[in-house]
Amino acid sequence: MKLHLGCGKKYMPGFVHVDLLEYDHIDYRVPIDDLNFAQDSSVELIYACHVLEHTGRYNYERVLKEWHRVLEPNGILRVAVPDFSACVKHYLLKENLADILGLLVGGQRDQYDYHKMIFDEKYLTKSLMQAGFKDVKKYDWKLNESLHFDDFSQSYLPHMDKENGQLMSLNLEAQK
Repeated sequence: MKLHLGCGKKYMPGFVHVDLLEYDHIDYRVPIDDLNFAQDSSVELIYACHVLEHTGRYNYERVLKEWHRVLEPNGILRVAVPDFSACVKHYLLKENLADILGLLVGGQRDQYDYHKMIFDEKYLTKSLMQAGFKDVKKYDWKLNESLHFDDFSQSYLPHMDKENGQLMSLNLEAQK
């Protein structure tokens, strides 16, 4: 089984879709920290794009442990979050808070669309390893499932300038 957690409107063929919002393609309308529909070690891949930052400073570690629980041995977690380091660099260069506001606080379009946590590569890597993951490394969005549709793993500034812009998403892959 492959899980697409916090999928929202995005549909990925071959994945089980999990979100709190109601869309026709949602298979399980549950929070991402309670995957009771999945048995221990039953999931080969988790794709979680720009959802972990919605869980909060005191909850994200529990979420990572739940994801670790359901992954099979050597299963893969692909997690993307707004890259706080990239946000700081962009702000210091442009001094335009409006450019990065959504990355920092969320879109705030519904009750779930608020960011409650920030991550940089060092902090998220350490958190993943503390949750039991290994072999944590960056992944290239061009080489995975999200290649064929626009999601926030491809977040660039200036907006959608994938040739010359700065990638604002921290995309990490880890193994159980």
